[in-house]
Amino acid sequence: MSAPTRPLAQALAEGAVVLDGGLSNQLADQGCDLDGALWSARLLADAPEQIEAAHTAYVRAGARVLITSGYQATYEGFAARGIGREEAGALLRRSVALARAAARDRDDVWVAASVGPYGAMLADGGEYRGRYGLSVAELERFHRPRMETLAEAGPDVLALETVPDTDEAEALLRIAEGLGLPVWLSYTVAGGATRAGQPLEEAFRIAADTDAVIAVGVNCCDPADATRAVETAAATVDRPVVVYPNSGETWDGRARDWSGARAFDPALAAVWQRAGARLIGGCCRVGPAQISALARALAVQPGKTAVEDGGGQAILRRCS
Repeated sequence: MSAPTRPLAQALAEGAVVLDGGLSNQLADQGCDLDGALWSARLLADAPEQIEAAHTAYVRAGARVLITSGYQATYEGFAARGIGREEAGALLRRSVALARAAARDRDDVWVAASVGPYGAMLADGGEYRGRYGLSVAELERFHRPRMETLAEAGPDVLALETVPDTDEAEALLRIAEGLGLPVWLSYTVAGGATRAGQPLEEAFRIAADTDAVIAVGVNCCDPADATRAVETAAATVDRPVVVYPNSGETWDGRARDWSGARAFDPALAAVWQRAGARLIGGCCRVGPAQISALARALAVQPGKTAVEDGGGQAILRRCS
Protein backbone atom coordinates (compact mmCIF):
# COMPACT_ATOMS: atom_id res chain seq x y z
CA MET A 1 0.00 0.00 0.00
CA SER A 2 1.53 3.27 -1.14
CA ALA A 3 1.48 6.53 0.74
CA PRO A 4 1.08 9.86 -1.07
CA THR A 5 4.24 11.27 -2.58
CA ARG A 6 3.63 14.77 -1.22
CA PRO A 7 1.92 16.26 1.84
CA LEU A 8 -1.72 17.22 1.60
CA ALA A 9 -0.79 20.79 2.53
CA GLN A 10 1.31 21.04 -0.63
CA ALA A 11 -1.55 19.79 -2.77
CA LEU A 12 -3.90 22.34 -1.20
CA ALA A 13 -1.44 25.12 -1.97
CA GLU A 14 -1.60 24.14 -5.64
CA GLY A 15 -5.39 23.89 -6.02
CA ALA A 16 -8.61 22.16 -5.01
CA VAL A 17 -8.60 18.61 -3.64
CA VAL A 18 -11.74 16.48 -3.62
CA LEU A 19 -12.92 14.95 -0.36
CA ASP A 20 -15.15 11.91 -0.13
CA GLY A 21 -18.81 11.91 0.94
CA GLY A 22 -20.76 10.33 3.77
CA LEU A 23 -19.51 6.91 4.82
CA SER A 24 -22.64 5.81 6.67
CA ASN A 25 -24.98 6.40 3.73
CA GLN A 26 -22.71 4.42 1.43
CA LEU A 27 -22.59 1.57 3.93
CA ALA A 28 -26.37 1.65 4.17
CA ASP A 29 -26.58 1.50 0.37
CA GLN A 30 -24.41 -1.60 0.55
CA GLY A 31 -27.06 -3.19 2.76
CA CYS A 32 -25.34 -2.72 6.12
CA ASP A 33 -27.35 -2.34 9.32
CA LEU A 34 -26.05 0.70 11.22
CA ASP A 35 -28.49 0.62 14.13
CA GLY A 36 -26.92 1.04 17.53
CA ALA A 37 -24.84 3.63 19.31
CA LEU A 38 -21.60 2.64 17.57
CA TRP A 39 -23.11 3.43 14.16
CA SER A 40 -20.62 2.66 11.35
CA ALA A 41 -17.83 2.01 13.89
CA ARG A 42 -19.46 -1.35 14.70
CA LEU A 43 -18.47 -2.60 11.26
CA LEU A 44 -14.79 -2.19 12.13
CA ALA A 45 -15.24 -5.43 14.06
CA ASP A 46 -18.19 -7.05 12.29
CA ALA A 47 -17.64 -6.31 8.58
CA PRO A 48 -14.41 -4.43 7.87
CA GLU A 49 -14.54 -5.45 4.19
CA GLN A 50 -17.68 -3.33 3.84
CA ILE A 51 -15.85 -0.25 5.10
CA GLU A 52 -13.01 -0.81 2.65
CA ALA A 53 -15.53 -1.25 -0.17
CA ALA A 54 -17.25 2.02 0.76
CA HIS A 55 -13.91 3.85 0.68
CA THR A 56 -13.16 2.27 -2.68
CA ALA A 57 -16.45 3.55 -4.09
CA TYR A 58 -15.35 7.08 -3.26
CA VAL A 59 -11.91 6.67 -4.78
CA ARG A 60 -13.58 5.51 -7.99
CA ALA A 61 -15.90 8.51 -7.81
CA GLY A 62 -12.96 10.91 -7.77
CA ALA A 63 -12.24 11.49 -4.07
CA ARG A 64 -8.60 12.09 -3.23
CA VAL A 65 -9.03 12.27 0.55
CA LEU A 66 -10.68 9.40 2.42
CA ILE A 67 -12.05 10.09 5.90
CA THR A 68 -11.87 7.00 8.08
CA SER A 69 -14.67 5.23 9.93
CA GLY A 70 -13.47 6.42 13.34
CA TYR A 71 -15.96 9.27 13.79
CA GLN A 72 -17.97 7.44 16.45
CA ALA A 73 -15.15 5.10 17.53
CA THR A 74 -13.92 5.91 21.04
CA TYR A 75 -12.46 3.91 23.90
CA GLU A 76 -15.46 4.86 26.06
CA GLY A 77 -18.00 3.98 23.39
CA PHE A 78 -16.41 0.61 22.73
CA ALA A 79 -16.15 -0.11 26.47
CA ALA A 80 -19.88 0.49 26.90
CA ARG A 81 -20.44 -2.33 24.39
CA GLY A 82 -18.09 -4.74 26.14
CA ILE A 83 -15.02 -4.16 23.95
CA GLY A 84 -11.79 -4.01 25.95
CA ARG A 85 -9.16 -1.34 25.62
CA GLU A 86 -6.67 -3.44 23.66
CA GLU A 87 -9.27 -4.51 21.11
CA ALA A 88 -10.62 -0.97 20.89
CA GLY A 89 -7.16 0.34 20.08
CA ALA A 90 -6.79 -2.30 17.37
CA LEU A 91 -10.13 -1.26 15.85
CA LEU A 92 -9.10 2.40 15.81
CA ARG A 93 -5.89 1.47 14.00
CA ARG A 94 -7.89 -0.73 11.62
CA SER A 95 -9.97 2.28 10.58
CA VAL A 96 -6.82 3.86 9.16
CA ALA A 97 -5.60 0.63 7.56
CA LEU A 98 -8.91 0.07 5.75
CA ALA A 99 -8.83 3.51 4.15
CA ARG A 100 -5.19 3.01 3.16
CA ALA A 101 -6.06 -0.36 1.63
CA ALA A 102 -8.85 1.24 -0.43
CA ALA A 103 -6.33 3.67 -1.91
CA ARG A 104 -4.33 0.62 -2.99
CA ASP A 105 -1.23 1.59 -4.95
CA ARG A 106 -2.26 5.16 -5.70
CA ASP A 107 0.09 7.88 -4.55
CA ASP A 108 -2.46 10.69 -4.89
CA VAL A 109 -5.00 9.60 -2.26
CA TRP A 110 -4.64 10.82 1.31
CA VAL A 111 -6.08 9.19 4.44
CA ALA A 112 -7.67 11.45 7.06
CA ALA A 113 -8.30 9.80 10.43
CA SER A 114 -11.68 10.99 11.68
CA VAL A 115 -11.77 12.50 15.16
CA GLY A 116 -15.43 13.07 15.91
CA PRO A 117 -16.66 15.22 18.78
CA TYR A 118 -17.59 14.11 22.27
CA GLY A 119 -21.24 14.35 21.26
CA ALA A 120 -20.79 11.58 18.70
CA MET A 121 -19.98 9.15 21.50
CA LEU A 122 -23.20 10.16 23.28
CA ALA A 123 -25.16 9.03 20.18
CA ASP A 124 -27.99 11.45 20.96
CA GLY A 125 -27.30 14.26 18.51
CA GLY A 126 -25.11 16.09 21.04
CA GLU A 127 -22.64 17.09 18.34
CA TYR A 128 -25.32 19.41 16.98
CA ARG A 129 -25.62 21.20 20.33
CA GLY A 130 -22.21 21.25 22.00
CA ARG A 131 -21.72 22.71 25.47
CA TYR A 132 -21.73 19.32 27.16
CA GLY A 133 -21.04 20.69 30.63
CA LEU A 134 -17.39 19.60 30.43
CA SER A 135 -14.34 21.82 30.79
CA VAL A 136 -11.67 22.16 28.13
CA ALA A 137 -9.38 20.03 30.31
CA GLU A 138 -12.01 17.29 30.62
CA LEU A 139 -12.57 17.27 26.86
CA GLU A 140 -8.82 17.06 26.36
CA ARG A 141 -8.63 13.99 28.61
CA PHE A 142 -11.43 12.35 26.63
CA HIS A 143 -9.91 12.95 23.20
CA ARG A 144 -6.20 12.44 23.87
CA PRO A 145 -5.98 8.60 24.05
CA ARG A 146 -7.93 8.12 20.83
CA MET A 147 -6.01 10.82 18.96
CA GLU A 148 -2.69 9.35 20.07
CA THR A 149 -3.75 5.88 18.91
CA LEU A 150 -4.91 7.20 15.54
CA ALA A 151 -1.69 9.16 15.06
CA GLU A 152 0.34 6.02 15.71
CA ALA A 153 -1.63 4.25 12.95
CA GLY A 154 -0.01 6.50 10.34
CA PRO A 155 -2.73 8.56 8.64
CA ASP A 156 -1.71 11.50 6.49
CA VAL A 157 -3.84 13.96 8.48
CA LEU A 158 -6.27 14.04 11.39
CA ALA A 159 -9.77 15.35 10.62
CA LEU A 160 -11.01 17.19 13.72
CA GLU A 161 -14.54 17.28 12.41
CA THR A 162 -18.13 18.17 13.26
CA VAL A 163 -16.91 20.28 16.19
CA PRO A 164 -19.89 22.13 17.70
CA ASP A 165 -18.19 24.73 19.89
CA THR A 166 -14.95 26.53 20.65
CA ASP A 167 -14.27 24.72 23.94
CA GLU A 168 -13.99 21.41 22.12
CA ALA A 169 -11.91 23.00 19.36
CA GLU A 170 -9.48 24.33 21.94
CA ALA A 171 -9.15 20.89 23.56
CA LEU A 172 -8.54 19.18 20.20
CA LEU A 173 -5.94 21.71 19.11
CA ARG A 174 -4.04 21.41 22.41
CA ILE A 175 -3.59 17.70 21.70
CA ALA A 176 -2.79 18.21 18.02
CA GLU A 177 0.18 20.44 18.80
CA GLY A 178 2.11 17.47 20.20
CA LEU A 179 1.23 14.69 17.77
CA GLY A 180 3.49 15.55 14.85
CA LEU A 181 0.70 15.24 12.28
CA PRO A 182 -1.16 17.87 10.24
CA VAL A 183 -4.81 18.38 11.13
CA TRP A 184 -7.82 20.20 9.81
CA LEU A 185 -10.42 21.79 12.07
CA SER A 186 -14.01 21.68 10.86
CA TYR A 187 -17.02 23.03 12.75
CA THR A 188 -20.64 22.12 12.32
CA VAL A 189 -22.55 25.37 12.06
CA ALA A 190 -26.00 26.92 11.74
CA GLY A 191 -26.29 30.29 10.08
CA GLY A 192 -23.26 32.40 10.96
CA ALA A 193 -22.39 30.65 14.21
CA THR A 194 -21.24 27.35 15.64
CA ARG A 195 -23.95 25.00 16.85
CA ALA A 196 -23.29 26.35 20.35
CA GLY A 197 -23.86 29.89 19.11
CA GLN A 198 -20.34 31.35 18.94
CA PRO A 199 -19.54 33.72 16.04
CA LEU A 200 -17.60 31.95 13.29
CA GLU A 201 -14.86 34.60 13.26
CA GLU A 202 -14.12 33.76 16.89
CA ALA A 203 -14.31 30.02 16.23
CA PHE A 204 -11.96 30.05 13.23
CA ARG A 205 -9.48 32.39 14.92
CA ILE A 206 -8.77 29.72 17.54
CA ALA A 207 -6.82 27.77 14.91
CA ALA A 208 -4.67 30.68 13.76
CA ASP A 209 -1.73 29.99 16.08
CA THR A 210 -1.58 26.19 15.76
CA ASP A 211 1.08 25.24 13.24
CA ALA A 212 -0.34 21.74 12.74
CA VAL A 213 -3.56 23.13 11.23
CA ILE A 214 -3.50 22.92 7.43
CA ALA A 215 -7.16 23.83 6.82
CA VAL A 216 -10.09 25.37 8.70
CA GLY A 217 -13.75 25.27 7.80
CA VAL A 218 -17.10 23.53 8.20
CA ASN A 219 -18.79 20.19 7.69
CA CYS A 220 -22.12 18.46 8.35
CA CYS A 221 -24.04 21.68 7.94
CA ASP A 222 -26.74 22.82 5.55
CA PRO A 223 -25.24 23.63 2.13
CA ALA A 224 -27.03 26.99 2.36
CA ASP A 225 -24.75 27.91 5.28
CA ALA A 226 -21.54 26.70 3.66
CA THR A 227 -20.75 29.59 1.32
CA ARG A 228 -20.94 32.22 4.06
CA ALA A 229 -18.83 30.06 6.34
CA VAL A 230 -16.17 29.56 3.64
CA GLU A 231 -15.99 33.31 3.07
CA THR A 232 -15.66 33.94 6.81
CA ALA A 233 -12.94 31.32 7.26
CA ALA A 234 -10.95 32.66 4.28
CA ALA A 235 -11.14 36.20 5.67
CA THR A 236 -10.29 35.22 9.25
CA VAL A 237 -7.45 32.68 9.09
CA ASP A 238 -4.50 32.45 6.72
CA ARG A 239 -5.13 28.79 5.92
CA PRO A 240 -6.83 26.86 3.12
CA VAL A 241 -10.54 26.35 3.77
CA VAL A 242 -12.22 22.94 4.08
CA VAL A 243 -15.93 22.51 3.36
CA TYR A 244 -18.07 19.36 3.24
CA PRO A 245 -21.73 19.99 4.06
CA ASN A 246 -24.37 17.32 4.41
CA SER A 247 -27.35 16.81 2.12
CA GLY A 248 -29.31 19.61 3.76
CA GLU A 249 -31.53 17.24 5.69
CA THR A 250 -31.76 17.43 9.49
CA TRP A 251 -30.62 14.66 11.84
CA ASP A 252 -32.92 13.75 14.74
CA GLY A 253 -30.60 12.18 17.30
CA ARG A 254 -33.40 10.63 19.34
CA ALA A 255 -35.32 9.18 16.42
CA ARG A 256 -31.99 8.39 14.70
CA ASP A 257 -33.32 9.45 11.32
CA TRP A 258 -33.06 12.24 8.76
CA SER A 259 -35.89 14.55 7.72
CA GLY A 260 -36.39 17.49 5.39
CA ALA A 261 -35.40 18.20 1.80
CA ARG A 262 -32.08 17.50 0.12
CA ALA A 263 -30.24 20.65 -0.93
CA PHE A 264 -26.71 19.48 -1.78
CA ASP A 265 -25.80 20.63 -5.30
CA PRO A 266 -22.38 19.52 -6.63
CA ALA A 267 -22.28 22.69 -8.74
CA LEU A 268 -21.82 24.65 -5.48
CA ALA A 269 -18.28 23.25 -5.30
CA ALA A 270 -17.12 25.82 -7.83
CA VAL A 271 -18.78 28.57 -5.79
CA TRP A 272 -17.01 27.40 -2.65
CA GLN A 273 -13.71 27.21 -4.52
CA ARG A 274 -14.06 30.82 -5.69
CA ALA A 275 -14.85 31.82 -2.09
CA GLY A 276 -11.56 30.31 -0.89
CA ALA A 277 -12.19 26.60 -0.32
CA ARG A 278 -9.49 24.12 -1.32
CA LEU A 279 -10.58 20.87 0.38
CA ILE A 280 -14.12 20.21 -0.86
CA GLY A 281 -16.53 17.28 -0.53
CA GLY A 282 -19.71 16.12 1.15
CA CYS A 283 -20.80 14.73 4.50
CA CYS A 284 -23.88 12.77 5.60
CA ARG A 285 -26.25 11.63 2.83
CA VAL A 286 -23.88 12.74 0.06
CA GLY A 287 -22.81 9.69 -1.96
CA PRO A 288 -20.36 8.68 -4.69
CA ALA A 289 -22.56 9.97 -7.52
CA GLN A 290 -22.58 13.45 -5.98
CA ILE A 291 -18.82 13.35 -5.35
CA SER A 292 -18.23 12.35 -8.97
CA ALA A 293 -20.31 15.32 -10.11
CA LEU A 294 -18.51 17.58 -7.63
CA ALA A 295 -15.14 16.52 -9.03
CA ARG A 296 -16.33 17.40 -12.52
CA ALA A 297 -17.57 20.78 -11.29
CA LEU A 298 -14.08 21.49 -9.99
CA ALA A 299 -12.52 20.33 -13.26
CA VAL A 300 -10.63 17.66 -11.31
CA GLN A 301 -10.07 14.42 -13.20
CA PRO A 302 -12.39 11.99 -11.41
CA GLY A 303 -11.39 8.73 -13.07
CA LYS A 304 -14.26 6.27 -13.33
CA THR A 305 -17.51 7.62 -12.00
CA ALA A 306 -19.81 5.87 -9.59
CA VAL A 307 -22.34 5.51 -12.39
CA GLU A 308 -19.86 3.86 -14.74
CA ASP A 309 -18.66 1.17 -12.38
CA GLY A 310 -21.57 0.92 -9.96
CA GLY A 311 -19.92 2.93 -7.21
CA GLY A 312 -17.83 -0.04 -6.12
CA GLN A 313 -20.82 -2.33 -5.65
CA ALA A 314 -19.36 -5.02 -7.88
CA ILE A 315 -16.39 -5.59 -5.59
CA LEU A 316 -18.29 -6.43 -2.41
CA ARG A 317 -20.82 -8.81 -1.01
CA ARG A 318 -23.95 -7.31 0.47
CA CYS A 319 -24.14 -6.96 4.22
CA SER A 320 -26.30 -9.68 5.68
